[in-house]
Amino acid sequence: MDILKLIGRSEPLFEKDISTHESALGKKVADSSFLVLGGAGSIGQAVVKEIFKRNPKKLHVVDISENNLTELVRDIRSSFGYIDGDFQTFALDIGSVIYDAFIEQDGAFDYVLNLSALKHVRSEKDPYTLMRMIEVNILNTEKTILQSIKKGSLKYFCVSTDKAANPVNMMGASKRIMEKFLMRRSKDIKISTARFANVAFSDGSLLHSFNQRIQKNQPIVAPTDVKRYFVTPEESGQLCLMSCIFGDTRDIFFPQLSERLDLITFSSIAKKYLKENGYDAHECGSEHEARESVKDLKKNKKWPCFFTLSDTTGEKSFEEFFMPDENLDLETFDKLGIVKSKPSFDEEKLNAFTEQIKRFQAEKSWSKQDIVSLFFEMLPELEYEDKGKYLDSKM
Repeated sequence: MDILKLIGRSEPLFEKDISTHESALGKKVADSSFLVLGGAGSIGQAVVKEIFKRNPKKLHVVDISENNLTELVRDIRSSFGYIDGDFQTFALDIGSVIYDAFIEQDGAFDYVLNLSALKHVRSEKDPYTLMRMIEVNILNTEKTILQSIKKGSLKYFCVSTDKAANPVNMMGASKRIMEKFLMRRSKDIKISTARFANVAFSDGSLLHSFNQRIQKNQPIVAPTDVKRYFVTPEESGQLCLMSCIFGDTRDIFFPQLSERLDLITFSSIAKKYLKENGYDAHECGSEHEARESVKDLKKNKKWPCFFTLSDTTGEKSFEEFFMPDENLDLETFDKLGIVKSKPSFDEEKLNAFTEQIKRFQAEKSWSKQDIVSLFFEMLPELEYEDKGKYLDSKM
């Protein structure tokens, strides 16, 4: 499958940047030790591969998914083989005391990269999954930064999202709040991050679901009015590693993609994807029609699709990587832009946010509105509207 072709590009985005800086990048990686948190997700695996192939002294990978870690190791052994350095994986929950014991015994890492996240807008539909999003995206980030400071790490990298720029959903807002926590700790440890485009065909994504629908003989569903930027899995790993190694304190890296050339709708990708797999897209008028017509259409090399306008909570019609008041560096790299951030944060607000979340957890009682209100206190600019309908209520 030609991912670049499907997302409307003809060549890799960061080829020139990687080539120009490969010597310095390779030397830094080879001389350093790395801890990758959330290293078995789509972005995490891409980052691990970028580090592994440059022969690090030490590369330890932590993820809650035992199965994904197993596949990561199989993939690496099959693609790259072995290195002289210490490469190990650990199936651990970052929020657990077991992970804390692991760090106490084995916390000597030059670079800590945190790729763990709850990334789905659909995860904010109920108060419990939303609380876990806060736990993973914000509290665990704060916890692992403090551990990195205590252990004397040189640098902490944490992945953010394009949805943190002018957020309209709780997921993006959680990452924007996370960025503020990062700014606070940047006085104690060197920190950089990255705001992402969508990673094409990453686990759990709408594009990845196209594969599942074909395998299961089910219709493909996509919005016609939602435009997104996309990078390939390999590009996601390169973006993270470049930010980690070359980013100054508080730098936020992002891909320099063109609004005119690179924003693309999901429905247009669906049509290209089906064509790549030997089918023409057949647009149906309802979910029921799409479900019922798979077998008949498949015989004629057509595939049922249900393309609709977006009407669910938290969807943004387009994506952006920076806000109007942010200072940008668009010259240092060819296709990597940088938001040059100042240590702007409100200590009292950050502490009050943490204390309130801990109170909710201690009492084992909170509502979604409790959390939404707290988010608005942290981010007055938040443009969140609960439409009462979520992605799980659609096919």
